[in-house]
Amino acid sequence: MPELTVLTPAYNRDKELHNLFESLCRQTDKNFEWLIVDDGSTDGTSLSAAGWKEIADFPVFYYKKENGGKHTALNYALKIITSPLVFIVDSDDRITPDAIKTILEKYSLYKNEQDICGFSFLREKPDGSGYLSGKVPVDGMKSTYCSCRINGNLAGDMAEVWYTEKLREFPFPEFKGEKFLGEDAVWVRLSGKYKMRFFNKAIYISQYQNDGLTKNRRRHNIKSPNGCVARASAFLGSDIKLKYKTRAMLQYFIYGKFAGNSMKDMFLHSDMKPLAALCFFPAMLIYINWKHKFAK
Repeated sequence: MPELTVLTPAYNRDKELHNLFESLCRQTDKNFEWLIVDDGSTDGTSLSAAGWKEIADFPVFYYKKENGGKHTALNYALKIITSPLVFIVDSDDRITPDAIKTILEKYSLYKNEQDICGFSFLREKPDGSGYLSGKVPVDGMKSTYCSCRINGNLAGDMAEVWYTEKLREFPFPEFKGEKFLGEDAVWVRLSGKYKMRFFNKAIYISQYQNDGLTKNRRRHNIKSPNGCVARASAFLGSDIKLKYKTRAMLQYFIYGKFAGNSMKDMFLHSDMKPLAALCFFPAMLIYINWKHKFAK
């Protein structure tokens, strides 16, 4: 059984998936499998996957489900995966030729540490520039996601590899009719229980699509407000600094309003009443602005 599953949720990304497949074929270590979870595509993804199964020198698995959003595809996959590690790679991205080798080397070094849930590496753009606002202070440092990434002011995406069983402990919250959820809603919850190892090595190459989730995050958020409230609640329950909790509290009220929740009930259910009181009216002003600007 491979030690690592490369997990790719996909929705109408057949053309982009070919580039990812080619990068997987170039891996110097083939001790992995590729799991594609098709989130209700209507293009040629299924035909391409069938072809890849025939020619790949690594296992390729393809499952199709009803369209529900990336986070539901991740939940679906975590019920299937049997490898100890899972590496989420988006359909329009690719990985460096030594990515699998690098991951498995780090796993071999640290797999006996019971208090970690995975490893975090750098992402880079096709031109070689990075996405992260800075560098990990010490290569290989052991820290929580909240301490290193949020409190450490390291903004931008990284490439996370998770221990399957530990990621499975914190499923992505699902809400009927909502198809978007920021993955850090779960990363923050994992941070409350486990640490990670952080590295200054790039293993992931990404270039965000104009019609992708990241480019259109705010509009997607407004269409999935309950998920955004759950994400804000996760941040509020974490050990992040006050300035980040303030932002989370604003989002808690803003998206709660978009979800049609009672603002009085949300205030009463908040565990941080002084901060909730401070953020309530500014959140309402932002809600009015966003409703006019984005909710069309």
